[in-house]
Amino acid sequence: MSRRKFLVGSAAATSAALLASPAVRAQPAAVTWRLQSSYPKSLEILYGACSMFSERIAELTDGRFDVKVYAAGELVPPFQVLEGVRNGTVEAGQTASYYWVGQNKAHAFDTTLPFGLSARQQNAWVFYGGGLKLLRDFYAEQNMVNFPGLNTAAQMGGWFRKQINSLEDLKGLRMRIPGMGGEVLSKLGVVPQTLAAGDVYTALEKGTIDATEWVGPYDDEKLGFYRVAKNYYAPGFWEGSANVSFFANKEKLDALPKAFRSAFEVAAQEVNVMATARYDVANAEALRRLVSKGATVRTFPRDVLQEAFKVSEALLDEEAAKNATFKKLLDSWRPFRETQSLWSRVNELQFANFMAQAGVRR
Repeated sequence: MSRRKFLVGSAAATSAALLASPAVRAQPAAVTWRLQSSYPKSLEILYGACSMFSERIAELTDGRFDVKVYAAGELVPPFQVLEGVRNGTVEAGQTASYYWVGQNKAHAFDTTLPFGLSARQQNAWVFYGGGLKLLRDFYAEQNMVNFPGLNTAAQMGGWFRKQINSLEDLKGLRMRIPGMGGEVLSKLGVVPQTLAAGDVYTALEKGTIDATEWVGPYDDEKLGFYRVAKNYYAPGFWEGSANVSFFANKEKLDALPKAFRSAFEVAAQEVNVMATARYDVANAEALRRLVSKGATVRTFPRDVLQEAFKVSEALLDEEAAKNATFKKLLDSWRPFRETQSLWSRVNELQFANFMAQAGVRR
């Protein structure tokens, strides 16, 4: 065979082999991010959601996207997580955005509002009621993207050193409570304070505060509040649920390969389901333990709930009148709440009430 024929034949064979073989796609370069939580490691569901999130991202990207997790205060202070994400000090954060209502009350919609949505209703509004687009537009202006990451579901009303028998008992009461819930209680005479998790027990023990709300039985037990305040009230009407989000710096997120961005969103959605389910199991078990340790479960008097609801609705209207972003979100959120409340009353609430009574009778 001549050299020319050999080269031509070899080239043809090589071309055929290339056409028959699937193209090998170049893998994205490895990326490392830092994610700062607002919560300490001792709160294993809240903080643990970050570890679950990081591990899932690594699995989805074959380890090429490494999100390193840091607990409260390790890189930035707990109540500066959003600032850290916004300015790129950290690439991502995990927090409850209602800690920032002092900057703009629109932040509350990503977490919760007084007399607001349940955990399922919050997810329904966000993913199918138009809430996510409105929130993403709001956070885009701050160079951030929000990803709902877990929901504590309905929270307890908190730990009180003395009983609350009427509205009068709230006057002058010093209570750790953030967000718009604090504003509602302020209108009822409470002196609200915002404290990080690690500071609450000492303040309650020393009498610097008279009451505190946190999350629910599981986290509250870990923080030991039952040792210094025995009256455990329900419901936490300022938090019918409480969404905690993962936040990403928008510029840095946009610069990621598409596969990494998708992994970030998918992992957040998975954690949103799993962490909330874990809370439901853990809270039921912890409540039994707390009662056995001397906690007395009490219900807020009806006049407190009625007056708080009236004050809350007035505060929403007042803020909407002066804050265009808040109004835009409220105009979506409030009708959705009305529709969901009606549906809940017709069916699910009646079923839940029957099951609760049936359980008591048994």
